[in-house]
Amino acid sequence: MRGRVLSVASECVPFVKTGGLADVVGALPGALAAAGWEMRVLIPAYRSLRPLTGQMRAVWEEPGLFGGHGTVFMGKVEGIELLLLDAPHLFDRDGGPYGGPGGDWWDNPQRFAALSWVAARIAREGVAGWRPDVLHAHDWQGGFAPAYLAYSGARDVKSVITIHNIAFQGWAPVNLLGDLRLPGEQYYPDGLEYYGGLSSLKAGLVTADWITTVSPTYAEELMRPEFGMGLQGVIAARAARVCGILNGVDTALWSPEAEPLSYSATDLGNKAEARRALCAEFGLDVPGPLAIVVSRLTDQKGIDLLPQVVPDFVAAGGGLIVLGSGDPALEGAMRGLAQAHPGRVAVRIGYDEGLSHRLFSGADAVLVPSRFEPCGLTQMYGLRYGTVPVVAATGGLADTVIGVSPATLAAGVATGVVFHPTDALAFGQALGKLIDVYHKPEEWARMQANAMAHPVGWETSAAAYAALYERLLA
Repeated sequence: MRGRVLSVASECVPFVKTGGLADVVGALPGALAAAGWEMRVLIPAYRSLRPLTGQMRAVWEEPGLFGGHGTVFMGKVEGIELLLLDAPHLFDRDGGPYGGPGGDWWDNPQRFAALSWVAARIAREGVAGWRPDVLHAHDWQGGFAPAYLAYSGARDVKSVITIHNIAFQGWAPVNLLGDLRLPGEQYYPDGLEYYGGLSSLKAGLVTADWITTVSPTYAEELMRPEFGMGLQGVIAARAARVCGILNGVDTALWSPEAEPLSYSATDLGNKAEARRALCAEFGLDVPGPLAIVVSRLTDQKGIDLLPQVVPDFVAAGGGLIVLGSGDPALEGAMRGLAQAHPGRVAVRIGYDEGLSHRLFSGADAVLVPSRFEPCGLTQMYGLRYGTVPVVAATGGLADTVIGVSPATLAAGVATGVVFHPTDALAFGQALGKLIDVYHKPEEWARMQANAMAHPVGWETSAAAYAALYERLLA
């Protein structure tokens, strides 16, 4: 074994998930095990997870944990070495991890400060004979963990913080400084101070030994004001200790060979059958490329551009199926597209995992017009299934898709269509390129084969994390 890592996060597949963060946290332990690293995951014992503590053992307690009693339970669950922080006064609630019907929980700063506090104590002191060499915090929810570790004076445990989405920063008012167990002398512009308040994400960024993001391009973008969202200067100041490591996908779960209508890069026959089944399911008749959107329906994801480009795409023979939910106005706009283009556009509001698999199996293309995208998994699913990605040139989208151009077609390396800037004009031109290539069978077949050959699993990413840990401990 090369070393031990404590991963602290608010979500982890298969236990709790609201987004891609959970997929990463759940996938890393198994991927790193192959590289010789033992990773254990610390997450809160939300109400839905408290029953798991019955099959685990209590290994740590703190009677006065931010207003109540806290207990850490440890055990191997669903193949993951799991640490659950059971603090009922903070986590035993109806609703999601961050809020309920009335919005965000008012005490989120204390809730995730408690999680971070426990992570830092375990990193310093160990638990049940196990002590990590590296503390790996994820996003704002784990942001105070590197800070608590650094302010304790501990130097023999290294820390890493990963930014999954800088739009969420864990803001809190400055009058909570003492309640959050943070040292007042650290409240200054290059320390904890953040626009007159506190940010748990900033606290992690200024104290961690290393900062990672979930794609190399996003790491570069975060140092620019249009992407850094107020933290660009903090990250630029630490540029020598910032890197981007792409996420991967579970290639066993997301596999065209494992679908009911299975196919592979060497035999795409059933993909055409899956397309026919998909069109029948939604009552579509599409002579050209059938595209899908599987996404949160938000402006960040560029969904507001669809009404501007879909009519021309449909007029040129294309079709579209949208699966997702989000902004009510955008949900309405998607329904409007389906009503305006019956037989060519269909919409399903919500999320359905089984349908998502059928969409990637049967569609010709997946559209990802995000204005910013730290990494993105949707385009990777598209590559895996030979469902050609049409993506904006940002973040992980730019790092994973090789765009169609005369040069990439001549070299036979294109895997999708990439456009810039993220506006309706460029997006519409990208859809025009998609239609052009679709009607050239040899070029289309080559692009699908290239897409399916592109590595999207966790092997490369896990090796990069392992190399970073080793570098920190050297």
